[in-house]
Amino acid sequence: MRVIVAPDSFGETLTAVEAAESISAGWRRGRPEDDVVTAPQSDGGPGFVDVLATAGGDIRTARVPGPLTAGVDAAWLLDSDTAYIESAEAVGLGLLGGPPTRDSALAAHSRGVGELIAVALEAGVKTIVAGLGGSCCTDGGRGLVEALGGLEAATAATAGIALVAATDVEHVLLGEHGAAAVFGPQKGADADAVSVLEARNVRWAEKLESATGKRVSDFPGAGAAGGIGAALFALGAQRRSGADVVADRTGQAALLASADLVITGEGKFDHQSLRGKLVTTLASAGAAHGVPTLVFAGQVTLDAADYSSTSIVATKSVTEFAGSVERAMEEASACLEGLAEHTAREWKIWRGARS
Repeated sequence: MRVIVAPDSFGETLTAVEAAESISAGWRRGRPEDDVVTAPQSDGGPGFVDVLATAGGDIRTARVPGPLTAGVDAAWLLDSDTAYIESAEAVGLGLLGGPPTRDSALAAHSRGVGELIAVALEAGVKTIVAGLGGSCCTDGGRGLVEALGGLEAATAATAGIALVAATDVEHVLLGEHGAAAVFGPQKGADADAVSVLEARNVRWAEKLESATGKRVSDFPGAGAAGGIGAALFALGAQRRSGADVVADRTGQAALLASADLVITGEGKFDHQSLRGKLVTTLASAGAAHGVPTLVFAGQVTLDAADYSSTSIVATKSVTEFAGSVERAMEEASACLEGLAEHTAREWKIWRGARS
């Protein structure tokens, strides 16, 4: 078989590039006769810049505010007149220095993302593509706007610039499917903190609507990266799937057209995975070429019935293979590689797969 190995990052344990290398190494040992092509992917979250850089461009670093008080060195990619920035580089969960808490959930802000945009503007770019995902903030992008001098100044600064919000989810800013309610608990917020964050974003959304005349809080993807999507939409950004941005740049369509099997993966395969995230987006793209998809994930919480309408034929949990969450995280690369080898050795050509 020709196997395309195209995972996303595995949370904070493995980048997409590292995960792709581990899966490929294990699969080659298990099925040495297969032609294995490594093609790491991203849906806009952590690893977005690194994955895009595999197709060229100049990686640069800027010192910007982190999500709390300390500054961070954030990577961004310059390619001709286009800048690719990544919210997780400035406000990612991994920048907290420890597990998220209620205090960090309430204090985290997106100023660093705004300063990355300012750095890109200083470089004279005409297009800015912002990958959204993996953030520890839920400020609705208010910090981003403030870093650019406020709504009026931010609008003026980005006038004539093509802004693209590359979102990993379709969630809106407010309500039961919004940034605070859905993602706040993952960022350390308890029920009371979620209510505080929601109330802040309600007030912020009113300001955005008053300034723009548009209910940007209702736009799909407005809740991405803690609501940074809403702020970008207020500045005139167009939304694109982060997975599609990467797919176009890395020549994914040609790879899928030549494949017999796609292997992808992420940190946790759950119901959020079915709402525009990379794994199911890639599976849909593969299905268009008649190619089935195998998913590796740190944890799998879905049953086969949950993804029966996709071209995903099987899912494999690194945690189950490792025997514990602790080992799966501490020995992430080795466990993923071992799982890939074990799966490859047992793999059977199923009806409908090309040979």
